[in-house]
Amino acid sequence: MNSAAGTIAVLGDALLDVDLRGTSHRDCPDAPAPVVEDAAARHRPGGAALAAHRAARGGRAVTLVTGLGRDAAAETLAGVLGARVRLVGLPMAAGTPTKTRIMADGRTVARVDGGGGRIDGAVDLDAVAGALAGADAVLVSDYGRGLTSRPEVRDLLAACAERVPLVWDPHPRGAPPVPGAWVVTPNAAEAGVEDGDPGAALERAAHLARTWRARCVAVTLGEDGAVRADPRGEGERVRAVPAAGGSDPCGAGDAFAAACAAALADGRGEAAAVRVGVAAASEFVAGGGAGAFAPEGERGPEALGALTGAAGALSRRGGERLVATGGCFDILHAGHVELLRYARRLGDRLVVLLNSDASVRALKGEGRPVVGEADRARLLAALDCVDGVRIFDDPTPVRELARLRPDVWVKGGDYEASRMPETPVVRSWGGDVVTVPLIPGRSTTGIITRIRGREAVS
Repeated sequence: MNSAAGTIAVLGDALLDVDLRGTSHRDCPDAPAPVVEDAAARHRPGGAALAAHRAARGGRAVTLVTGLGRDAAAETLAGVLGARVRLVGLPMAAGTPTKTRIMADGRTVARVDGGGGRIDGAVDLDAVAGALAGADAVLVSDYGRGLTSRPEVRDLLAACAERVPLVWDPHPRGAPPVPGAWVVTPNAAEAGVEDGDPGAALERAAHLARTWRARCVAVTLGEDGAVRADPRGEGERVRAVPAAGGSDPCGAGDAFAAACAAALADGRGEAAAVRVGVAAASEFVAGGGAGAFAPEGERGPEALGALTGAAGALSRRGGERLVATGGCFDILHAGHVELLRYARRLGDRLVVLLNSDASVRALKGEGRPVVGEADRARLLAALDCVDGVRIFDDPTPVRELARLRPDVWVKGGDYEASRMPETPVVRSWGGDVVTVPLIPGRSTTGIITRIRGREAVS
C-alpha cells in the first residue's frame, strides 16, 4: 500500500457493467436484428465502483460505501474490484444494478438494464461514518438511486466537507451537492450548456457554484476538456488532448472525478485538481475507456501507464523507443516467441496488440480461437520480452496503432509491408515497419491440423 498517498472514501451508486461480446454473420429471420453467436461475458465496475477502482490506482487506500443486492451480481462486482477497494455494502431492496451491452463484432447492438434497487430500510450510519472518518478526501458518485438524498447521509457528508476535500459528481436524477463541496463535476448536459461553448460553460459553472454553495464547479466538456469557476466567476478553461482515433468515452467522467479527489487528498488545490482530472480523463479515453477494463491480476491498458502521458499523448521516458507487434497468438509457439524477442530488440519497450476472440473468429472462422483472449493475454504478458498487452476487437489494429503511435511496427515475414493496412498509418508519424522471417514449420494452423489428425486416427 502506498502510505504516502492520501486515502479516499467513495460514496454513491455502484453498478456492474457487463459486455457480452460475440460475432454476427446473419440477422434474425423475423426481425432486423443481428444474431449474436458465441457471446462471452466480460465484467467491469461501473458508476461509483469504477470511480473507486480508478481512485485506487497505484495502491492508494480506498473505501467504497454503496448499496448492494443479495445476489450474484454483487459477488461478481466485489470480485472485479478485488483487494484494491474495501467495500462497505448497504442492503438494497432489489438486485444490484447492472448494465449489459450486447456487442456484435465490436459494435453495441443493444443494452439491457437490470436491478433497479434502492437502499433497503434504515442506513447503517455507524458503518458510513466509520468509512468517512479516516479519509483524506471524499468522492460522492451519484447515479440517482437515492443514497445521497437521505438527510442522515447528507448531514454526514456536509460535516465531511468542513474538514476534508469533498468532490461531488452529480446526476440529473440525484440530489444536489451538499453545501461546502470543494469541487462539483457535472458534464455539459448536467450543467445545462452546449458542448463546444466554453464561454457559456464558464458562466454556468460560476452560477452553479453560487447556487450549490460550492467552492468551485468544474463542467466537463468531453474532448474540449473542462472549465472551472468559483462563485465569484473566477476560473479557467482546461484543454484536453483528444484521444487519437476517437475511443469510447464511457466512464471518462468517473475517471475525471476520481483523479480530482486523489489530487485533493494529496494536498493539491482545486485548480490543480481539475487540471489533473482533465489529464486523467484524457489518458483513460486514449487507453480504451471503460470497455478496456481488465480485472486485477490481468495486464490491461493500465499496464502501459508508464508509456502513456498524463494528457493521453504518448510520452516515452528518456526518449525510449517503443515497438509494437500484433496478431492472434492462438496456441503460443516457438515461432511466436522468436518474433517477440526479435521485436523487443528493436527498441526499449514492446507492446503486443492482441486480437480479441471475436476478432479471431472473424478472421479465422468458426472453431477459432482455440485459446481464449484472457489466457492468450496472460501468456504473452508472462514473457520477459513483453512489456504490455492490449486486446482489440477490430479486424485490424489500425485504430490501436493510432492511439499508441509506436516507433516500430513488427510483423512476421508472411506479410508484405506494402500491402498491410497498418503501414500507411505507422509511416504517417515517421514510424518504421519491419517484417521478420518466420521459423519454418512453426504455425498455429499446422499445430491444430496435426492435433485434429491424431484425434481422427485415435
